[in-house]
Amino acid sequence: MPQHLEIFQLGAPIIRMVAKRVPDIKAVEIQTLIDDMIQTCVESKGVGIAAPQIGHSLAIMIMASYPNTRYPYAPQMEPTALINPRVIDYTEEQVKDWEGCLSLPGIRALVPRHTYIEVQYFDREGREQTVVFRDFLARLFQHEYDHLIGKVFIDRVESTQDVIMEKEYQRLMRKEID
Repeated sequence: MPQHLEIFQLGAPIIRMVAKRVPDIKAVEIQTLIDDMIQTCVESKGVGIAAPQIGHSLAIMIMASYPNTRYPYAPQMEPTALINPRVIDYTEEQVKDWEGCLSLPGIRALVPRHTYIEVQYFDREGREQTVVFRDFLARLFQHEYDHLIGKVFIDRVESTQDVIMEKEYQRLMRKEID
Protein backbone atom coordinates (compact mmCIF):
# COMPACT_ATOMS: atom_id res chain seq x y z
CA MET A 1 0.00 0.00 0.00
CA PRO A 2 1.58 3.34 -1.03
CA GLN A 3 2.52 5.72 1.77
CA HIS A 4 2.40 9.48 2.10
CA LEU A 5 6.01 10.51 2.78
CA GLU A 6 7.40 13.60 4.50
CA ILE A 7 8.25 16.40 2.10
CA PHE A 8 11.64 17.91 2.90
CA GLN A 9 11.76 21.71 3.00
CA LEU A 10 14.36 24.14 1.66
CA GLY A 11 17.24 24.09 4.14
CA ALA A 12 17.37 20.30 4.36
CA PRO A 13 20.76 19.37 2.83
CA ILE A 14 19.26 16.79 0.45
CA ILE A 15 17.35 19.55 -1.39
CA ARG A 16 20.69 20.97 -2.59
CA MET A 17 22.33 17.64 -3.49
CA VAL A 18 22.75 16.29 -7.02
CA ALA A 19 20.70 13.09 -7.25
CA LYS A 20 22.32 9.78 -8.13
CA ARG A 21 21.29 7.74 -11.16
CA VAL A 22 19.00 4.80 -10.50
CA PRO A 23 20.96 1.63 -11.35
CA ASP A 24 18.12 -0.93 -11.13
CA ILE A 25 14.77 0.55 -12.08
CA LYS A 26 12.88 -2.71 -11.56
CA ALA A 27 14.17 -3.18 -7.99
CA VAL A 28 11.29 -3.60 -5.54
CA GLU A 29 12.46 -0.65 -3.41
CA ILE A 30 12.49 1.64 -6.49
CA GLN A 31 9.01 0.54 -7.56
CA THR A 32 7.75 1.08 -4.00
CA LEU A 33 9.40 4.50 -3.91
CA ILE A 34 7.68 5.47 -7.18
CA ASP A 35 4.29 4.41 -5.76
CA ASP A 36 4.98 6.40 -2.57
CA MET A 37 6.05 9.43 -4.60
CA ILE A 38 2.84 9.34 -6.64
CA GLN A 39 0.78 8.97 -3.45
CA THR A 40 2.63 11.86 -1.78
CA CYS A 41 2.27 14.09 -4.86
CA VAL A 42 -1.46 13.42 -5.20
CA GLU A 43 -2.24 13.79 -1.47
CA SER A 44 -0.19 17.02 -1.32
CA LYS A 45 -2.11 18.40 -4.33
CA GLY A 46 1.13 18.83 -6.24
CA VAL A 47 1.59 18.58 -10.00
CA GLY A 48 5.02 17.00 -9.60
CA ILE A 49 7.57 15.79 -7.09
CA ALA A 50 11.18 14.64 -7.20
CA ALA A 51 12.84 11.96 -5.07
CA PRO A 52 15.13 14.42 -3.22
CA GLN A 53 12.00 16.16 -1.92
CA ILE A 54 11.06 13.03 -0.04
CA GLY A 55 14.55 12.31 1.23
CA HIS A 56 15.99 10.09 -1.52
CA SER A 57 18.97 11.27 -3.57
CA LEU A 58 17.84 9.44 -6.70
CA ALA A 59 17.11 10.70 -10.22
CA ILE A 60 13.37 10.04 -10.18
CA MET A 61 10.61 12.57 -10.76
CA ILE A 62 6.86 12.33 -11.02
CA MET A 63 4.88 14.57 -13.37
CA ALA A 64 1.17 14.61 -12.50
CA SER A 65 -0.34 17.73 -14.05
CA TYR A 66 -4.01 18.64 -13.65
CA PRO A 67 -6.02 21.90 -13.48
CA ASN A 68 -6.28 23.12 -9.87
CA THR A 69 -6.45 26.29 -7.77
CA ARG A 70 -2.67 26.71 -7.89
CA TYR A 71 -2.42 26.08 -11.67
CA PRO A 72 -5.91 26.57 -13.15
CA TYR A 73 -4.70 26.19 -16.77
CA ALA A 74 -2.56 23.08 -16.23
CA PRO A 75 -3.25 20.25 -18.69
CA GLN A 76 -4.35 16.82 -17.49
CA MET A 77 -1.56 14.22 -17.27
CA GLU A 78 -1.65 10.88 -15.52
CA PRO A 79 1.05 10.60 -12.83
CA THR A 80 4.15 9.53 -14.74
CA ALA A 81 7.54 8.44 -13.38
CA LEU A 82 10.59 9.75 -15.24
CA ILE A 83 13.75 7.94 -14.17
CA ASN A 84 17.30 9.10 -14.97
CA PRO A 85 15.95 11.90 -17.20
CA ARG A 86 18.20 13.99 -19.40
CA VAL A 87 17.63 16.97 -21.63
CA ILE A 88 18.31 16.41 -25.34
CA ASP A 89 17.20 19.73 -26.79
CA TYR A 90 15.31 22.92 -25.95
CA THR A 91 14.36 26.25 -27.49
CA GLU A 92 16.24 29.36 -26.58
CA GLU A 93 12.90 31.11 -26.07
CA GLN A 94 11.92 31.46 -22.42
CA VAL A 95 8.70 32.67 -20.85
CA LYS A 96 8.19 33.81 -17.27
CA ASP A 97 5.28 32.27 -15.39
CA TRP A 98 4.32 31.52 -11.81
CA GLU A 99 5.75 28.57 -9.92
CA GLY A 100 5.51 27.24 -6.41
CA CYS A 101 6.98 24.18 -4.73
CA LEU A 102 5.99 21.66 -2.10
CA SER A 103 9.45 22.17 -0.56
CA LEU A 104 8.99 25.95 -0.34
CA PRO A 105 5.38 26.28 0.85
CA GLY A 106 3.79 29.70 0.81
CA ILE A 107 6.13 31.22 -1.80
CA ARG A 108 5.46 31.91 -5.50
CA ALA A 109 7.71 33.42 -8.13
CA LEU A 110 7.79 34.35 -11.79
CA VAL A 111 10.37 31.98 -13.24
CA PRO A 112 11.79 32.04 -16.78
CA ARG A 113 11.70 28.60 -18.42
CA HIS A 114 12.19 27.18 -21.90
CA THR A 115 8.86 26.74 -23.70
CA TYR A 116 9.92 23.57 -25.53
CA ILE A 117 12.14 20.82 -24.20
CA GLU A 118 12.97 17.37 -25.56
CA VAL A 119 13.95 14.78 -22.98
CA GLN A 120 14.94 11.15 -22.66
CA TYR A 121 14.12 9.10 -19.61
CA PHE A 122 13.33 5.57 -18.52
CA ASP A 123 9.77 4.69 -17.53
CA ARG A 124 9.07 2.53 -14.52
CA GLU A 125 9.25 -0.62 -16.68
CA GLY A 126 12.80 0.33 -17.70
CA ARG A 127 11.93 1.32 -21.28
CA GLU A 128 13.70 4.36 -22.71
CA GLN A 129 11.34 7.13 -23.77
CA THR A 130 11.92 10.29 -25.80
CA VAL A 131 9.31 13.01 -25.29
CA VAL A 132 8.80 16.65 -26.20
CA PHE A 133 7.17 18.84 -23.55
CA ARG A 134 5.76 22.26 -24.36
CA ASP A 135 4.52 25.19 -22.32
CA PHE A 136 3.24 24.15 -18.87
CA LEU A 137 4.57 20.58 -19.11
CA ALA A 138 7.97 21.92 -20.24
CA ARG A 139 7.93 24.20 -17.19
CA LEU A 140 6.92 21.34 -14.91
CA PHE A 141 9.68 19.09 -16.26
CA GLN A 142 12.32 21.80 -15.77
CA HIS A 143 11.09 22.52 -12.23
CA GLU A 144 11.32 18.86 -11.20
CA TYR A 145 14.59 18.33 -13.08
CA ASP A 146 16.07 21.22 -11.09
CA HIS A 147 15.44 19.19 -7.92
CA LEU A 148 17.63 16.44 -9.38
CA ILE A 149 20.53 18.87 -9.85
CA GLY A 150 20.27 20.53 -6.44
CA LYS A 151 18.35 23.63 -7.51
CA VAL A 152 14.97 25.13 -6.58
CA PHE A 153 12.77 27.53 -8.51
CA ILE A 154 13.83 30.65 -6.58
CA ASP A 155 17.39 30.07 -7.87
CA ARG A 156 16.03 30.90 -11.34
CA VAL A 157 14.20 34.17 -10.60
CA GLU A 158 15.59 37.27 -12.28
CA SER A 159 14.61 39.67 -9.50
CA THR A 160 13.38 39.47 -5.93
CA GLN A 161 10.50 41.64 -7.21
CA ASP A 162 9.27 38.45 -8.93
CA VAL A 163 8.73 36.66 -5.59
CA ILE A 164 5.38 36.87 -3.76
CA MET A 165 3.54 34.99 -1.02
CA GLU A 166 0.86 32.37 -1.75
CA LYS A 167 -1.97 34.56 -0.40
CA GLU A 168 -1.12 37.31 -2.91
CA TYR A 169 -0.77 34.75 -5.69
CA GLN A 170 -4.28 33.43 -4.93
CA ARG A 171 -5.60 36.99 -5.04
CA LEU A 172 -3.98 37.47 -8.47
CA MET A 173 -5.45 34.18 -9.73
CA ARG A 174 -8.96 35.12 -8.59
CA LYS A 175 -8.67 38.44 -10.45
CA GLU A 176 -7.44 36.65 -13.58
CA ILE A 177 -10.29 34.11 -13.53
CA ASP A 178 -13.02 36.71 -12.84
